[in-house]
Parts: sequence; C-alpha cells; structure tokens
Amino acid sequence: MKFSQLSSVAFLTCVAASLATAQQPTITFTKNIAPILQQKCQACHSPGSIAPMSLITYKDVKEYADEIKSHITDRVMPPWHLDKTVGIHDFKNDRSLSDEQIATIVKWIDGGMPQGKPEDMPPAPKLADPTKWQLATQLDQDPDLVLKSPPYTMPEHTQDKWFRPTTETGLTEARWVRAIEIRPATPEGRRVVHHVLTLLEQREEGGLTNLASTAHDHQTSAGLFMEWSIGKTGEIFPADAGKLMLPGSRIRWEVHMFAIGKEMKDQQVELAIWFYPKGVVPQHRTVLRMFDVSRGSELDIPPNSTAMTQNFYVMPAPARIENFQPHMHMRGKAMSMEAVYPDGKREMLSSVNNFQWKWHVNYVYADDAAPLLPKGTMLVFTAWHDNTAANPNNPDPKQWVGWGDRTVDEMAHAWVDVTYLEQAEFDKLVADRKAKQKPPVP
Repeated sequence: MKFSQLSSVAFLTCVAASLATAQQPTITFTKNIAPILQQKCQACHSPGSIAPMSLITYKDVKEYADEIKSHITDRVMPPWHLDKTVGIHDFKNDRSLSDEQIATIVKWIDGGMPQGKPEDMPPAPKLADPTKWQLATQLDQDPDLVLKSPPYTMPEHTQDKWFRPTTETGLTEARWVRAIEIRPATPEGRRVVHHVLTLLEQREEGGLTNLASTAHDHQTSAGLFMEWSIGKTGEIFPADAGKLMLPGSRIRWEVHMFAIGKEMKDQQVELAIWFYPKGVVPQHRTVLRMFDVSRGSELDIPPNSTAMTQNFYVMPAPARIENFQPHMHMRGKAMSMEAVYPDGKREMLSSVNNFQWKWHVNYVYADDAAPLLPKGTMLVFTAWHDNTAANPNNPDPKQWVGWGDRTVDEMAHAWVDVTYLEQAEFDKLVADRKAKQKPPVP
C-alpha cells in the first residue's frame, strides 16, 4: 500500500473515532451522577448524618472526587463488602454500586467532572432525619417502647471500657417484637461507642416457647436481643417471625467504648422496640446466634503473617437463615459461611472478601433467597486475618496478636438470625420455593 493510501486510511480511521466519540453523550453530574448518589450514598452523606462529609451538591462531590474514586474502585464505599461472584445475590438491604455505576462515576471524574444542565437535576430525595429513629420511616410509626442505658462518663485518656448495666423493660404482659433499632443517644456518642449488645433476661419455664420442638434443648435462654455497630441501623423481622418479651423482663447492656482524647460525660445508648399488635402471635421466634469462628483462645497470629480459622456447627432442627454479619477487628480480611447438607452437597452461602473493620454490615437475605437448611446441615464458617504491612488497617504488623475484646486484639464470629422451623412447614417452604423457580410453561 502506498504512503498516500496509508495516510487516507489513517485519516478515515481518525475521523470515524472522532465521530464515535462525538456521538457518545457527555456524562454530567446533574443527569448521571446525582441520581446514583441519591440512591446509594446520600442517606449517610448528608448534613447531620453519620458520614464525615456531605455529598449533596455538585460542589460537595467535586471537592471529594479523588476520595470518591479510590473508595468506590476499591469497593470500600458504599459499605457493602460482599463477594458478588459467589453465594446468594439477593438481599433486602443491598446498598452496593453496580459495575456500571462505578464505571460511570470514574469516567465522569476522569472527564473533568462537567456539571451539566440545571434542568437535568433530579428532585432532592426525602432523606430520613438522622436525629430520628430510622425504622420509624419504614414502619410509618414511632417505636412502642424506648429504653435507655444508665449514663457513663468516658475519660479523656484510658483503655477501652465495657459498661454492663441492666434496665427494666416495665412490661406487664407478653408482647411480640416486630422490629428493633439501637443507637447512641446523641450524635456525639457515635465517636466513643464501638458497638452495643443487648441481652434479654427473662424467666421462661420449660425452655423457650415458639421454637421448633426439636430445637428446645439447644436454645435455653432468650439470649442476645440485638447487636449494633457502625454500619447497622436495626432489624425488621420477617412477617412470620419475631422476638418474645415477657412481663418482668430486663435488658442487660454491653456497651464497648473507647477514649477520643476528650472527656465524654453521661454517654448513653438507647433501644427502640416496635411490637406486633396485641393478640398477634407470629408463627416463629427468631434467635440471634453468635457463631464463633476464631475458637476463642486458639486464635494466634504471629507478626508479619496471615492466619485462617474455621469452625463447624450442625443445625439441630430445620431452619431458615435470615442474615450474615461477620465481626472481626482491624486485622480481619474475609469471612465466609458455607452449608454442607446431609446428602454431602456443599454450597457457599455468602462470602465477605473485603472486610472493613469500621463497618459491620448486616447482609439481610431477601425472603425468597434466605437459606433453608434441613436438620443436620453443617454450617462451616471460615475467617482470614492479615497481620502484615500490606493490610492498611493494621496498626502494627510487628505485634503478635491473639484473641481479645480490645480493638487492637482480634476475634472472629458471625451474628446470624436463625428461625427454627417444624419439619412439615420446612418441607412446604422448600416445595413452594422450587415451584417459584420453575420456568414458565410456554
């Protein structure tokens, strides 16, 4: 081919590329970026909410563009650290960005962040008031009962503290719980409260009521009522399940606090409860279980090394698994939950492969996706810790780390809501789900 012909080909190729580029619509803030932020980010990134900066206006977003790009490409934000390539994909509270949304934001930032036409800006969403109970908006009613822990003053400089008081519920009749929400009593309290456990203490003669009969011997107390940490708001139970509170019951609190270089006086946490209407008795009683993965004192991580721990639990009765919430500290990197069925089949249920210790996300399965496990199923929990300099969250890779409550120590467990079922109902739920999954008849 002659030089002139090559030049013509090159020219035509350049023109074609230019035309293709010109035909691609420009990504703008008002038309393309604002809707994504409204849907996935602004509930937290708004004035007065829990995030450190607002992402409401164009000016806000442009100022933090570099941080936004790095956090979304590393899938640190929004806080949804689940491995999407394995396990169950359907959740009630999925806040993650899709690959397409991430690509759109990155392309907009790399393209100079054009603002776009004002008329393309979508209407501002109605965001929940961060000073109000968040579930009140979803349930369209204020809580029926609010309990507060006694006040505690956190010194300016001290070791981590665990405050374990009790509070009377004041109930004079049995009530079934539909939803629970926990929070520090003031926005400033979020700076010192690491997490909160609430345990329900009450007398239940003859074992727990409203559990599958085959599970009575394996669950002897009401146990953990609700757990809260940054990244978790509360919990609304499935329509056929709840928690039972009896007259004379008490809440025992466990509040983990840490010093921030400033005395924090009279810190409290509070618990909001929504009841089912009087006389309504849900079919099932959900139990919040802590599945230990690190085997307590067996957790042992040498300096500049990684570690894997694993634990196994056999289901004492047919059950529905409502959620998966891994809990580790700064060296935690990943955790998975698998099921090994009585017939030997093995299935990955969920895997968090990018654990971020500052966010304890509760992954709540969609109704038609919540695992249904027959009696005798073995749950396999596996956790990985990274005590090397490659872990950006590691405070000191030269330290030998073992199990402990302090944030600088380590642990690994999963909070999982288990709804035990009678065999006949379990069989029906399995059959109903299989029927829904059948392809339509042509």
